[in-house]
Amino acid sequence: MYLDRSAGRTAGRLGAAVAACVALLSAVGCSAANEGTGVRVAADAPDAQASATAAPKAKGGNKSGRGKTSNARPAPSAPEPAVLAQAQAHISDGDTVGVGMPISVTFPQPVPAAERKAVEDWLRVRTSSGTTGAWSWVKDQNLYDGQRVDFRPGTTYWKPGTKVTLRVGSHGVRHFTIGRSLVATVDTNTHEMTVSTDGGTRHIPITAGAPGTDTWNGTMVVMDKQPRVLMDSSTVGLGTAYKDYYNWAVHVTASGTYVHENERANTEAGHHNVTHGCVGLATDGTARHFYDQVMVGDVIRVTGSDKDRVAAGNGYGDWNLTWKQWLEHSAAGQTTTA
Repeated sequence: MYLDRSAGRTAGRLGAAVAACVALLSAVGCSAANEGTGVRVAADAPDAQASATAAPKAKGGNKSGRGKTSNARPAPSAPEPAVLAQAQAHISDGDTVGVGMPISVTFPQPVPAAERKAVEDWLRVRTSSGTTGAWSWVKDQNLYDGQRVDFRPGTTYWKPGTKVTLRVGSHGVRHFTIGRSLVATVDTNTHEMTVSTDGGTRHIPITAGAPGTDTWNGTMVVMDKQPRVLMDSSTVGLGTAYKDYYNWAVHVTASGTYVHENERANTEAGHHNVTHGCVGLATDGTARHFYDQVMVGDVIRVTGSDKDRVAAGNGYGDWNLTWKQWLEHSAAGQTTTA
């Protein structure tokens, strides 16, 4: 099935950056213990993203082998694939996003393996910082194989302040900016989240997933955020454990993991893990402050959990693949943007 992956302007017009999550927002939950999703956005959720503006036909391609670097892609040798006319990019023109946000493009039907190099060649990325990166085909948990391709830098996140242009063949152009750096590291053993920004480091007591409903390990990227979200345990196989609205919800996986305000964090944060998979923050202004600070594309890393590492296609888990693994799913290989 084809999913429209836009969801709003809550954090700078970025349409819900939700890799296949939007179709499930009518039943999404706060449990990372189930691949299903169980959260519903409140009725006053933001509007959908604007469509791409028209653009001249892109120039460029990549004739280099997989894993090899070229300073600039030559003109594509293959005709422009027709599927690009229906491609959907998750970033809106003019957005500012965090340093972890990949460029993600989805298609209404799977792209055959034989056509993927041509698609990558016609998806043109230009940056102000000469970023080295690559497209890679990601198996989104809510799409078929071949329906999603992402571009990310190599072994490090985007450089703050980078200006990026994406051309979807001859069918559209997006200009966006990489904002300041924010990386939040959640240690489920010490029950603490360390928020590192260009301006310094802050330590926040947290409570994570209790044994049996552990929080996902690994690197996640903020997909969207909402001031109020209904979370229903019945939608993720946890019966009647909870059904309530939670405030200051920062969304990090398509399976329903959030960093959000939780009353139990008032006594348990810094001491015990008691949630159903989300990361809970106290109601004393801690959750609101983090919500106000974070933007779509910021990095959330979880360590110490007994749960598996989050999959690349469960939201934007792209950074959980090594560069070598990333290139294994790239048809055109590595390139240096200019």
